[in-house]
Amino acid sequence: MEHSTGFVSAIDAVNRHVNSARPDAPVRVDRPRPARLAPTRLATAGALRRLADRIQPRPLPATTRCS
Repeated sequence: MEHSTGFVSAIDAVNRHVNSARPDAPVRVDRPRPARLAPTRLATAGALRRLADRIQPRPLPATTRCS
């Protein structure tokens, strides 16, 4: 063994690689990204809803039946 440091670091790297696939391996939690476009999306949704309410056909008036 001419380079014992390389051997030790290689064994350490292999151990980390092999143990990372185990079910009890440590897990890093992904942080949710901040919603940068949330206000724009809410304003657009509101505008589209108001437009849909104006365009929607009105129900026919109730007709009286003669019996």
